[in-house]
Amino acid sequence: MVLGLGLRRGADAAELLRTADAALAAHGLDRSAVALVATLDGKLTEPGLRAAARELGVPAVGHPAAVLAAVPVAGSARVAAAVGTPSVAEAAALASAGPGGRLLAPRTASATATAALAALPEEATR
Repeated sequence: MVLGLGLRRGADAAELLRTADAALAAHGLDRSAVALVATLDGKLTEPGLRAAARELGVPAVGHPAAVLAAVPVAGSARVAAAVGTPSVAEAAALASAGPGGRLLAPRTASATATAALAALPEEATR
């Protein structure tokens, strides 16, 4: 699975992991299902995101806002005004999953983070 994360500046790893855990649990999954964390490229330097990816034991990748804005998912005008794309978590998960990947469900949100899961193509066919 690709874990897409959207986050406010300063969000800590514990909050990101709680949000990720909620998204995973909603699908009967745990952290071992995560192969990659994906987000907006400008968020890769956030200490909370980097610590969360380390805790999960997976790499983190970022995508430019223009790439995320081109992914056909529902979004928010507020998010678009703030970061240049209407969706971060869902769009990043799908962008990293690549062709044939599929979104498992709408994002899970907390006060400072959003998490979404996308199945990689080989998982999408199972």
